[in-house]
Amino acid sequence: MRHRNAGFKLGRNTSHRRAVLRNLVTSIVLLDRIETTITKCKASQPLVEKMITLGKRGTVHARRQALSYLMTPESVDRLFAVVAPRYADRNGGYTRITRVGPRKGDAAEMAYIELLGAEQELDAKRQKRADAREKKREELAKQMEEQNPSEAPESTSEPNPEA
Repeated sequence: MRHRNAGFKLGRNTSHRRAVLRNLVTSIVLLDRIETTITKCKASQPLVEKMITLGKRGTVHARRQALSYLMTPESVDRLFAVVAPRYADRNGGYTRITRVGPRKGDAAEMAYIELLGAEQELDAKRQKRADAREKKREELAKQMEEQNPSEAPESTSEPNPEA
């Protein structure tokens, strides 16, 4: 029985668990949304909330506390400059966990953990990626056209022999 055994062990020893959670929280602050297992989402959610609360405080001491937990100075800068001001008028509840379904390899239940209010930034990133993909596709088609000018695609409609 697990009576009075609170907390998520994640199948790891203490130092590994702490490292995994620190990396998850850093990634969430930097990327606004990550996909991981549901258990890791639930374990990292209170830590993300605490970091955002530190960011809302905005003091030098809070910045140093955040720097002692987050893995990169860039994540601390983003926390205090971008993420925390987004939630200035909100008291908690900064994250959302959305279940995705089972992972293909081992059928582990997967989920997204994302910061609320980051939809505009995520949509902008998605649009930028799509534009880059389209540009690359056009450049590749142009290269193929230059390499094989004699093999230019004919019209796709073939003459109908019955007509």
